[in-house]
Amino acid sequence: MGIGSGEDMKVTVVGTGGVGGYFGGLLARAGHEVTFIARGSHLDAIKENGLRVESQLDGTFTVHGAATDNSSEIGEQDLVIFAVKMYHNLNAIKILPPLIGPDTIVLTLQNGIDNGEILSEAVGDEHVMIGSAYMEGRIREPGVITQNGPGIAAFGEMDVGISRRGENLLQRFQEAGWRVNLHENMPGMLWKKFAYIAGSAAVCAAANCVYEEMRTKPETRQLISDAIEEVLAVGKARGAPIMTDSLAWAMDSLDRFPGQGRASMAKDFTDQRPVELEGLTGTVVRWARELEVPTPANDFLYAILKPSAVRIEELNQSTA
Repeated sequence: MGIGSGEDMKVTVVGTGGVGGYFGGLLARAGHEVTFIARGSHLDAIKENGLRVESQLDGTFTVHGAATDNSSEIGEQDLVIFAVKMYHNLNAIKILPPLIGPDTIVLTLQNGIDNGEILSEAVGDEHVMIGSAYMEGRIREPGVITQNGPGIAAFGEMDVGISRRGENLLQRFQEAGWRVNLHENMPGMLWKKFAYIAGSAAVCAAANCVYEEMRTKPETRQLISDAIEEVLAVGKARGAPIMTDSLAWAMDSLDRFPGQGRASMAKDFTDQRPVELEGLTGTVVRWARELEVPTPANDFLYAILKPSAVRIEELNQSTA
């Protein structure tokens, strides 16, 4: 067992939504032994018909890996792709223990910045790798996920450096058709994406608009840029290895995003689904206060979005 063994990997996807379903689906299509963890009608549909992936980049395909909501049925894995929404972290982490063997890698492909730390506390630093995905993806209906946008992933170790296991995993991912990069400074890359997502997603949700609208209005574009700069300042204050091109990279990513697309958090606000506000802008504001770093743009965005986030949370609790 192990990523470097030359055999098909045993993989479990924790969180079979757009990101987990897409990247896990590519691995299953390539012949790896993939188990999808899902819930409710989504789980039932995958069990009955397989997982259908409707990809802008890879076409439509269906994979028939195992599916369950009980990780004790699965056994030790080579790789766990951890792709749940951040507000599900505490419950999803409870799924992990039966999956962890001596060489198991748990790779987070989530929004946010502290998922690696949270996972390390639960399963140990030696098992965790950090990553991120750049795509639009959702569950379109039970058993069906969609992929739009770049469809790119990045990953690496929690500390700066390249590992042998990372190189082996990169080869497997590329063979399966992932558009993926292995980064020496993945913590810095993660801060790039976190700053970009936190700033652009919050503005997208607050303005209730598509990306083309908000990036072409000078005042709105400046608000996004200000919010991103503030996030990077918080990262520097925390001692993170912030890369010098982070702001330019984030604004370029803003310009490359599909013009008629919307951030997943903005869609969740519109659909009255639980939102990742606390894991994104909420984390920025909380850390900024602790470090005494001024973040007026993020403070404003958090204040605007908080009432709706609380209302949505209460609504979902009452209907659960």
